[in-house]
Amino acid sequence: MAQMWTLHSIEPEDAALTFRLLPGTLKTMGRAPRADFVVDAALVSRVHCRFTLSEANALEIEDLGSTNGTFVNGSKVARATLNDGDTLTIGRVQFVVNAAVNPSSGSQKTTWTS
Repeated sequence: MAQMWTLHSIEPEDAALTFRLLPGTLKTMGRAPRADFVVDAALVSRVHCRFTLSEANALEIEDLGSTNGTFVNGSKVARATLNDGDTLTIGRVQFVVNAAVNPSSGSQKTTWTS
């Protein structure tokens, strides 16, 4: 059974962003429309960071030279491995990281909802 990771915004409360990743995916997050996960908010760079979810289910984040930095659990990082329950801050938007078993493991589609 595949493991699906989600990033769910918790601050600001009205952001209402949820992003999903499945093993073997590489996604970017930023303010630009070309980013895979678009976060149109203050202090978010055009292409702010990149997420890599390996087939072994390790989720890594890499800052892509953003102006204001990428923070995991309050610490500025250039690259980090994320764990279930971590908080991720991009600009002024804070996300909680969740690892959950995906019952439809046959799909490799990554979706975005707001």
